[in-house]
Amino acid sequence: MGRILCATRGGEASYHTQDAAIALAKEQGDELIFLYVADSSFLNQTAAPLVVDIESRLVKMGEFLLLMAQERAAAQGVSAQTIVREGKLRAELVGAARELKVDLIVLGRPVDRHEQAIFDEMALRAFATSLQAVTGAEVRIL
Repeated sequence: MGRILCATRGGEASYHTQDAAIALAKEQGDELIFLYVADSSFLNQTAAPLVVDIESRLVKMGEFLLLMAQERAAAQGVSAQTIVREGKLRAELVGAARELKVDLIVLGRPVDRHEQAIFDEMALRAFATSLQAVTGAEVRIL
């Protein structure tokens, strides 16, 4: 039995990736872990008390979104763990993958509300290749 780490932003736009990770875990009998990274670095120019408040709200939102993902997995017969981390996505994803000794990292193809890709496909593939090299885990973009 292996471990699958599914990085998710949560919400409806992430359902496809979550469902694919759930199906993989079910099919392979693997443990499933959903990861949400609360990154408040975009607030660098804001007053400190406001940043602390927004950081805590991002974490709470992440916890809620992961609870929804966990419930989606349970509805399909898969038990899933959830982890919320604060920081930069790449660093937290690498850290979690190493600490949890995962075999597979699942990434989605984020889109905006008009179904347009948020990230350039080449950049996303380069990110996945870099993650695989650093963590030793297989990385799939679904």
